[in-house]
Amino acid sequence: MGELPNSGIGAAMRAWLSQQQVERGIAHNTVLSYTRDLARYAAYLDEVGIDRLADVRSNHVSDFLQALRQGDEQHRPLSIASAGRALIAVRGFHRFLLLEGETEQDPAADITPPRPVQRLPKAITIDAVERLIDATAFGEGPMPLRDRALIELLYGTGARISEAIGLDVDDLDLESGQVRLLGKGNKQRIVPLGRYASRALDDYLVRGRPILAARGTGTPEVFLHARGGPLSRQSAWAVIRAAARRAGIAGDIGPHTLRHSFATHLLDGGADVRVVQELLGHASVSTTQIYTLVSAQHLREVYAQAHPRAR
Repeated sequence: MGELPNSGIGAAMRAWLSQQQVERGIAHNTVLSYTRDLARYAAYLDEVGIDRLADVRSNHVSDFLQALRQGDEQHRPLSIASAGRALIAVRGFHRFLLLEGETEQDPAADITPPRPVQRLPKAITIDAVERLIDATAFGEGPMPLRDRALIELLYGTGARISEAIGLDVDDLDLESGQVRLLGKGNKQRIVPLGRYASRALDDYLVRGRPILAARGTGTPEVFLHARGGPLSRQSAWAVIRAAARRAGIAGDIGPHTLRHSFATHLLDGGADVRVVQELLGHASVSTTQIYTLVSAQHLREVYAQAHPRAR
């Protein structure tokens, strides 16, 4: 592990680390990580001829961040996450110096951490969704009806798992084909139910849920477990994973996979991104726009396979 120098800079770094551990209760392992980061920062400052913290400028901090990502003969390049953590330590240190009156400016205040690579949401194909739903027809009794209704609802509405398991019977309007979902921040939205989801929910409410409800003490939630109580998030995950195994769908398939697939398939079908935003309950359209990247990727793949002069 890197050691802090026996200098004024090193003493100031130790003072900040002590404050983090004693006053803010930062975990010991985090302090060790920050110590390594600051030791590397101190070595960098020494390398560029900075021996007074008052002489540090914003370009020194940004150049240090770039050096972390590039690496050198003694250090391997850091990942975006590790470089970001190091910058957090440097920013906290310089803010501490400013508040303590040790410096008159904060050279790290406007330096932002590197943005992580944007990961595209994982979606499965329409065929895989159909196989997943068909795989719920496993065994007798009310459970297959419940499982099919749950998966049809998740894919048919793009609901979050918390919204689905929190759904009350009164939130369903199967005659008009819509459902009222309670999203983040207790914001309600009305989402249409497709024909398949409406039919699966009707089958479950008529032939499955009454059997489960009779085993419990009476609860308004739509989805119930075997003893008649509300279905938990963990049990809902287990339902989807079991169906994925039976359907032969590889990967980590869960409720959010169906939400991603819902959005991606809508955009592939020509839906406007702002309509998808409303259906998903996103506060900002920028959150929804990541799905347009998925659709663009799909278009490129189709183009590469189908156009005679694409390859």
